[in-house]
Amino acid sequence: MPDTPPRIVIVGATSSIAEHCARLWVAGRTVALTLVGRDAGRLERVAADLRVRSPGSRVDVRTVDFSDPVAIAALADAVAADGLPQQVLIAHGALPDQAACQRDLGTAFEALDVNGVSPVLFAEAFAGRMEEAGGVITVIGSVAGDRGRRSNYVYGAAKGLVTRYVQGLQHRLAGSNSPLKVVLVKPGPTATPMTAHLPQRGLAPVDAVARTIVQGSAAGRPVVYAPGKWALVMMVVRHLPAFVFNKINI
Repeated sequence: MPDTPPRIVIVGATSSIAEHCARLWVAGRTVALTLVGRDAGRLERVAADLRVRSPGSRVDVRTVDFSDPVAIAALADAVAADGLPQQVLIAHGALPDQAACQRDLGTAFEALDVNGVSPVLFAEAFAGRMEEAGGVITVIGSVAGDRGRRSNYVYGAAKGLVTRYVQGLQHRLAGSNSPLKVVLVKPGPTATPMTAHLPQRGLAPVDAVARTIVQGSAAGRPVVYAPGKWALVMMVVRHLPAFVFNKINI
C-alpha cells in the first residue's frame, strides 16, 4: 500500500513568503497541499505553478473570509475532514501606513485585524483539531512585535498580540503533553511585494527567509528569527532603557 503523502495547509498562500515555502515543501517529493486565501484567482495561479513543480502532488485551493471566526472554524473543520494536516503555515498579513492608522481608526482596525486577530483565530482553530494527533503549526509574526516603535506601532501591536498568543498556546500544549508543536517565526524586513515601497537595501531575500522558516518548522523550534541575526538585534532593542530608546528614531 503506498504511503500517504504529508498534508500541508498554507493560510495566506498568495503571500510571497508563503509561496516560496510551498515551493520548498513540494521540491523533490509528493505532498497534499491546501492553499487558503481570499482571492480565488491568485490562489489558482499559485496552485498552477506548484502543480508544474510537483506533478505528483495534490494541490487544492480554498477561499475564506479572514475576518469571520465562524467561517474560519468551518474551514478548519472541512480541512480536517479530509485528514488532519501534519503542517500548517499561517502566513498572511499586510504592512499598513502608520500615519494612515493614526488618522483613521478604520484603517487601524483593519491593520490590527488582519495582522493580529485573524492569524490567532486560524491558529486556534487548527490547534484545537491537531492537539491530540500532533504536527506543526507555524505562525508568522514579526520582529516589529518585540517592542513598540513610533514608525509602525499599530502593526507592531498586532504582531505583539501574535507573539503573546503563541507563547500562551505553547504553554498550554506543554502542560497537556501534547505532541503538537507551535513555531513562531519573526522575520525582519524582507524583500516582498508588501515592502516594495521601502528602500530595498538591507532587506532579506525572500527565498532565504522561506528556507529558514521551513527548516525551523521541521525542527519544531519555538521561536525562529529570519534571518537569525534579528534575534541579537531585537534582544538589544528590547532591553534598551526608555530614556535611551525614546531618543532613537526607529
